[in-house]
Amino acid sequence: MDEHTPSAAPLLLLVDGSSYLYRAYHALPDLRGPEGQPTGAVHGLIAMLKRLRDQFPAEHAACVFDAKGPTFRDEWYPEYKAQRAPMPEDLAAQIGPIHEVVKLLGWPVLEVPGIEADDVIGTLARVARESGHRVVISTGDKDLAQLVNEDVTLINTMSNESLDVDGVKAKFGVPPERIVDYLTLIGDAVDNVPGVDKVGPKTAAKWIAEHGSLDGVIAAAETIKGVAGENLRKALDWLPLGRRLITVVTDCDLSAHVPMWPRLDALAMREIDTAALLDFYTRNGFKTWKRELESRAAVTSPAASPPGATSDLFADPPPAPSAPVDRHYETVLDWARLDAWITRLKQAPLVALDTETDSLEAMRARIVGISFAVQPGEAAYVPTGHTYADAPAQLPLDEVLARLKPWLEDARCKKLGQHVKYDLHVFANHGITVRGYVHDTMLQSYVLEAHRPHNLGSLGDRHLGRRGIEYEDLCGKGAHQIPFAQVDVQRATEYSGEDSEMCLQVHEVLWPQIEAAPGLRYVYESIEMPTSALLARIERNGVMVDAQVLERQSQELAQRILTLETEAHELAGQPFNLGSPKQIGEILFGKLGLPVVKKTASGAASTDEEVLEKLAADYPLPARILEHRSLSKLKGTYTDKLPLMVNPHTGRIHTNYAQAVAVTGRLSSNDPNLQNIPIRTPEGRRIREAFVAPPGRVIVSADYSQIELRIMAHISGDATLRRAFAEGMDVHRATAAEIFGVGPAEVSSEQRRYAKTINFGLIYGMGAFGLAASLGIEQKAAKDYIDRYFQRYPDVKRYMDTTKARAAELGYVETLFGRRIVLPEIRGGNGPRRSAAERQAINAPMQGTAADLIKLAMIAVQAALDEHHRETLMVMQVHDELVFEVPEAELDWVKAEVPRIMASVAELSVPLVAEVGVGPNWDQAH
Repeated sequence: MDEHTPSAAPLLLLVDGSSYLYRAYHALPDLRGPEGQPTGAVHGLIAMLKRLRDQFPAEHAACVFDAKGPTFRDEWYPEYKAQRAPMPEDLAAQIGPIHEVVKLLGWPVLEVPGIEADDVIGTLARVARESGHRVVISTGDKDLAQLVNEDVTLINTMSNESLDVDGVKAKFGVPPERIVDYLTLIGDAVDNVPGVDKVGPKTAAKWIAEHGSLDGVIAAAETIKGVAGENLRKALDWLPLGRRLITVVTDCDLSAHVPMWPRLDALAMREIDTAALLDFYTRNGFKTWKRELESRAAVTSPAASPPGATSDLFADPPPAPSAPVDRHYETVLDWARLDAWITRLKQAPLVALDTETDSLEAMRARIVGISFAVQPGEAAYVPTGHTYADAPAQLPLDEVLARLKPWLEDARCKKLGQHVKYDLHVFANHGITVRGYVHDTMLQSYVLEAHRPHNLGSLGDRHLGRRGIEYEDLCGKGAHQIPFAQVDVQRATEYSGEDSEMCLQVHEVLWPQIEAAPGLRYVYESIEMPTSALLARIERNGVMVDAQVLERQSQELAQRILTLETEAHELAGQPFNLGSPKQIGEILFGKLGLPVVKKTASGAASTDEEVLEKLAADYPLPARILEHRSLSKLKGTYTDKLPLMVNPHTGRIHTNYAQAVAVTGRLSSNDPNLQNIPIRTPEGRRIREAFVAPPGRVIVSADYSQIELRIMAHISGDATLRRAFAEGMDVHRATAAEIFGVGPAEVSSEQRRYAKTINFGLIYGMGAFGLAASLGIEQKAAKDYIDRYFQRYPDVKRYMDTTKARAAELGYVETLFGRRIVLPEIRGGNGPRRSAAERQAINAPMQGTAADLIKLAMIAVQAALDEHHRETLMVMQVHDELVFEVPEAELDWVKAEVPRIMASVAELSVPLVAEVGVGPNWDQAH
C-alpha cells in the first residue's frame, strides 16, 4: 500500500509498542542521558513514532503495550512464554519514560491487564475495519500477519518492510488467512509454543500449499513420509492447542479501557504537549529533537498582531487555497522531445530545476536524471542513468548536458530550485557552472519561517495541502535502500517531475509574501541567495589538512589518555570504566565519600559534567575524569577522523555549510564540523595546526572584533558604550572603570575579567544567579555589579526591557537588516521557558545581526577578489571569522583590503573592526 495514495476511508494507525521496545533496545547503542540513565530504547521509539506520524497522517491511532501479569493464554498453557529471560534492567528502567513520552507525542496509549498487545491490536483492527477504516499496523511481530487483508497492512519501520496481502504471500509463501496454520506448524520459540519438530518455514508452506490448510495437513498426516511426517504424527495431539495459542483474538472486551467502545473517538490522535515534551527532551539529553521542537513549537495566543504580521507565528498556516491542477509529467527519451523542452526552457520566465543523483554527498554526486517545470501541473524528466535490467533506452548524459549547457550557464535564463547549493555542486561535478538561479524555495521558507522545517515535502504540505512522493517510498531505507539508478523510470518521472512542479507552486505562494516585506526581501535577495552561491564555491575550494600532524597529535593524545586512565585508577584504588557514569558514581560517592553536589531524578548522585567540574576544584580524581573525557572526544572526533575525510581527488577536506538551520541566521558546518573545534584548551587549539596552506601560499584569518558588543552599543544607543568604541578603548577595561569607579589605567586584571564576564553575560541575558556562578561570587555581589553596570549604561537596560516587551507583543525580534527570529515560548511558555525566551530576545538581534554582517562581508570580499582577478581562496567561515588561502604575492593586498571591506559592509554608530592574522597554518594565523 502506498501511504501517499489518497483514500476516502479514514485511517487507524496501530503500533505494537511491546514489539518495538525490545527491537529499539537491542538495535541502538547504549545511549545515556545527562544523569547517566539509559535512553536507547526511548530514543528508538520516539524516532519511530515521529516517522510514523509523518508518513501516515491518521485520524485515529493507538500505541499498544503488554500489561504486567498473566493473560488468558497462561491459563490455557502454563508454559506459555516460560522460557523468556527477564527484561534487561536497563530496558525496564525505560518503560516509564517510554509510556510518558508516547502520550506527550499525542498518541493514545493502551495497556489492558489480562490481554496481550496482539489481541488488543487484533480487536481494534477488526472494529476499525467494520466501521469503514483502513488500518496500518506497525510491528516487527510475524504473528500479526494473520490480520492482513485488503484493508489492513503491516509495516516494519526498522526493516522498511510493508506487507499487504501479496506481500504476506511473497514473504511467507502462504496467504494471510493461512498464517495461523503456518505458524502452528513451525511453532514460536520466543513464546515457548512448540511446533512440529524439524519443520521449518519452507516445509510448512509446502505442506499448506499441497493440502490447503492445517486441517488438510492433519488429515493427510499418515501419508506424509520421512522424519518430518513422523514428527507431525507425534504432534497431532498438540496442534489444536498450538493453533489456539497462536491465533490472535479479535473479539476482546475493551470497553473498560476505550471510552465509548466500540466507537474509536477516544483514539483520536492529539497534538503534542510542547511544554512537557521540551522538558522530557531536556531531562533525557535529546538535544537535536529539543532544538527542532523549540523551532516548531505551536503556541496559540490571542495577542494582537502588528500590521503585516500573522496572527499566530507558531501554528502551521492553512495551505493556500488553489484550484485543482491536472498533473502531467513527461518522460523524455528522444532528442526531439528534449529539444522541444529546451526551447520551452529558453522562453519561460522562470524554470524550476531538479537533479536526481547517485549520492547525497554533493561533491561526489553524479547525475541519474534531470527534471524541469515551467508551469503548475506540468513537468518533464530526462532519465540518463537508470541501469536496472529492463530499463528503457535513455539519452546519453554527456550529450544531454552538452545541449543543456548553454541554457544552464546563461545568467539571463532565470532558474528556481529547492536547496540550490546541492544542485550547483552536482552540475559542477560535470563541468557546468549554472548561472541564473534567482530563487530557492528552501531559503524562501528559511527567511519567512526559520523556526519551521524547510524540506520540500513539509513546504508542500504546509502551503499547498499536498506532500509529494518521498524518496524512501521509491528507494526504501537502511540496508535495503536501492540506488536511484535502480528506480523504475516511470516512477522516477513522477517523483522528480513532482519535485520540480511542486517547487514552482511553493515559490508562487512564498515569494509574494517576501516581496511584500522590504526587510525580508533584503535578507533573501541580498544576503541568503548570494551566500548560497558563495558557500558552494567555498565548499568546492576545501581546505588542506596535514594528515601527519593529526597522526602525531593522535598518538600524543592516546598516550595522555592512557596516563590519565592509570592515574584515575590509582586515585580510585581500583580499575573502573571512565566512560561509565554508574561506575564513576560508585567510586566518587560510594568508595571515596566525595560530597554529593546534586541528584538525578531517580535520587542517585549525579556525575554530569557540571558536577565533575565543581568537584575537580577540590579533588584530583574528578579532574582526571574530565580531562580524560575531553581528550577522548578530541581524539575520536578530530585527530582520528579528519584524515579519513580528505577527498582523494582533491586532497582537501570539503565541509558542508548548512544555511537553513539556525534561526538566528548563523551558518552551521558538518562533515566535518569545523565550527566546533574546541579552542579553550591547548590540545584543542593544536587541531588548527593541521589546517595548512600549500607551498607558495599562507593562511590568513580575518575576524570581527567584539562584534556583538559593538552591535549592542549601536542597537541600545548607549552613549557611554558608544564612546568607548569610538575612542578605540579596551571596552572591558572601560566597563570595569565605570563599574568599579576607577580610572582605566587603574583597572586590575581581575576587575577587567569581571567586566568582560558582565559584558558578554548581559548580551546573553544573564542574571545575577548566572553571573555569580560564572565569577564564583555571592549572588548579592553579582546583583550589585549588574546594578552598577545599568547605572552607568542606562540605555542598555532600556534596550533589554523594551526588547522583551516588544518580543512578547510580536512573537519575534528582528536583526538590523530585517531578519525575523521567532520566539515560540515568549508568549505561551511556562515561567522558566518564558524567561529563557526573554533572554533569547535580548541576544538574538545581536547574534542575528552578527550573522548577517559576516555573510555580507563574505559576499563583498569575494566580489572584490573576483573584480581584481585574485587567486586568493576563501576556504572557511567560522562564526565571525573568514579564513583564506592566499598566494604570497597577494598577501599585502589581502591584509589591507579584506579588513577594510569587512569594516565597510554596514554603517553603524560605532566602528566595525576586523583583525587579520597570517601564518602557515590556521592556528598561527588566528
